Amino acid sequence: MNLRSPAFAILFAVSLIAAAGNMALQSVLPAIGREFGLRDTLVSAAFAISALMWTLTSPYWAGLSDRLGRKKVIMIGLGGFVVSIGGFGLATTSGLQLWLAPMLAFVLMAVARTIYGVFGSASPIAAQAYVADRTTPEQRTQSMSLLASAQGLGTVVGPAVAPFFILPFVGLAGPMYAFALLGAVVLWIVWRRLPSGDVVRQPTGRPTDAGKGLWRDPRVRDYLLYGLLVTGAQAVNISVLGFHVIDELGATGVSVRDAQPFIGIAMLAGAAATLMAQWGLIPLLKLQAADLMRWGAGLALVGNVMTIAAPGYYGVVVGYAVISLGIGFARPGFTAGSSLSVGRHEQGAVAGLMMSLAGLSFLGPPVIGVALYELAEAGPFAANILLLGVATLLCFSSPRLRLGPPDLPDREETPAPETPPASQPGPEGGR
Repeated sequence: MNLRSPAFAILFAVSLIAAAGNMALQSVLPAIGREFGLRDTLVSAAFAISALMWTLTSPYWAGLSDRLGRKKVIMIGLGGFVVSIGGFGLATTSGLQLWLAPMLAFVLMAVARTIYGVFGSASPIAAQAYVADRTTPEQRTQSMSLLASAQGLGTVVGPAVAPFFILPFVGLAGPMYAFALLGAVVLWIVWRRLPSGDVVRQPTGRPTDAGKGLWRDPRVRDYLLYGLLVTGAQAVNISVLGFHVIDELGATGVSVRDAQPFIGIAMLAGAAATLMAQWGLIPLLKLQAADLMRWGAGLALVGNVMTIAAPGYYGVVVGYAVISLGIGFARPGFTAGSSLSVGRHEQGAVAGLMMSLAGLSFLGPPVIGVALYELAEAGPFAANILLLGVATLLCFSSPRLRLGPPDLPDREETPAPETPPASQPGPEGGR
């Protein structure tokens, strides 16, 4: 597949719009919860539901894309995104305009998020498989990395444009309507313009056992543990950020709605730091997986310390940017390390584990983090310091993480210099 082809551009747009829409929603959700008068912990639980469904349904969509075809599953996933984010917007409007009681409106918002959790992983899985079907092994690393980088770009675009869609009457629901419309446009383009190509079907006979029980395999087990610690800490930071900004600005007299652009700026700073790491620093410094994990956990730990030590809005923004810079190193580190530790026939299984890990990180950590924040402002950041401290120690105590993946004779481990490391897609946009 030519990376300049219309088909690849369409797949890039599919990944971009979903990531941008979800991060736009994430940026306005704390303000919506405060307007409804709901507890912060309850608001964060709405995203935990979608993460659970994402984790449970990812293997199903992977198999269905083999049987039904990539294009159809991409359309199913996009359709779920449009229905989910549009429904979330309608529920938000109903609550803000007092057409429904706030709690009932919130229940409908949770239902809308559940719809996304069920269908959300379909599009990125099928899009990656579509590219894999149409690229040679020599092209695949660059193609997959560029496709996944749309997720990172979406985390920049979503929070940046969300404040511009907070308009009269629709208010905080405006970004959801905007991205539902954009998603519908992309869905139409996929339907009309994306070539369906050949359907790659599962072979008949006994299914392969490649990857069965891989999560406890010594080759990848420590990478998964590290990834769970780091992504769990990141999920806490993302979930707490909006509430933290609102409270810091509220102390200076800024209202909840007026704080929304400042939340967008904070999220934009974090996304830009992540992209700076993945598109700039990693190719420039030529860091390997082991180095990326050490620097990633260490920088994220320092960012959480800074958030506690330097209160105020600017302290929040700088701390979150440093955390995101660390995550930008850490994610390519453990995803590449686990991939490089197994053979060719196990790559799909490892990719599936990474996809599930992205969902697991948004199950308990966001709710626990917001609950700790309600108890004490420094609570979630202190907990993250502990998690990231363990992750950093694991980098030096685990022989597998300390030495890095072994050389395998049938694989070229060094990507081309122009290849950007990939972000792993996840239920909240994949950062």
